[in-house]
Amino acid sequence: MIKPNLSIIIPAKDEEESLDLLCDEISTTLKNLNISYEIIIIDDGSKDHTFEIARKIKLKNNNIKIIQLRGNFGKSIALQVGFDVAEGDIIFTMDADMQDNPKEIPVFLNKIEEGYDMVSGWKKKRFDPSITKVIPSRIINFLTRLLTRVQIHDTNCGFKAYKREVIQNLNLYGELYRFIPILAAKQNFKVTEVVVEHRVRKFGKTKFGWGRGIKGILDLLTIVFLTGYLRRPGHFFGTLGIISFFLGFIIGLYITYLRLATGSIQFRHPLLFLGMLLMIIGIQLISTGLLAEMMVFSKGKQDYSSVIKEILK
Repeated sequence: MIKPNLSIIIPAKDEEESLDLLCDEISTTLKNLNISYEIIIIDDGSKDHTFEIARKIKLKNNNIKIIQLRGNFGKSIALQVGFDVAEGDIIFTMDADMQDNPKEIPVFLNKIEEGYDMVSGWKKKRFDPSITKVIPSRIINFLTRLLTRVQIHDTNCGFKAYKREVIQNLNLYGELYRFIPILAAKQNFKVTEVVVEHRVRKFGKTKFGWGRGIKGILDLLTIVFLTGYLRRPGHFFGTLGIISFFLGFIIGLYITYLRLATGSIQFRHPLLFLGMLLMIIGIQLISTGLLAEMMVFSKGKQDYSSVIKEILK
């Protein structure tokens, strides 16, 4: 098979009704553009007939690849597995629910040709439940822009395009897929966004709610730490450790002054215990920073090959 120009990665969980129609739309769009392509469907532990439907799609389209995971490992791992097998110079990601419109692929390609390394979709007008999805998403996106200073309005939009160099520098796990534009921007890749059409969901139901928003806030704190101190965690823990130790040391000097000035001090004086505690915490934080630096130095890229159950090429 000739190496494709584009790779389209579609993580799918329980999307049996939409998958065939989505692949037809993608194929029609890319054939009209006269671009060689591959569509990589990642079955992330579906309970319905998603995998069987994908196999039938492959019978009529040789550009389809199917990867079935051994269970539901989450979108980050599904995407990372797709990135690891994608062969195209430009890689797209799309959700399987048909709310992304493949006809907008040329808009992303135009931005890539302008010199951008990554293009993220912006669902400016959304057709999701306001209380469970839209409001939490907007809160998370606002906080993300505020804390990271990366001006992307919809970091979690599934419709994205990447140059190969970007995905080669991603190491996704947990829920980090939500913040891929931040990870790319902090590695000095040129990132932008385009407004995309967000279509009404025709099949199935959304799999996310307020619980996802709460997790998103915790993930945002993680991403702020990772992007700010990814290559220098010792600076983060070391700074906190030095501050804590210094405050404890100052308290210790004050206790010493009281001892010299008054001739005695109660052993149970609360400041004595506070000073000792702060110095111990400071030493622990500095030690944690040094251990983290050692881990970063020796860290290799995550290998998710063991989660793959079957690949159909």
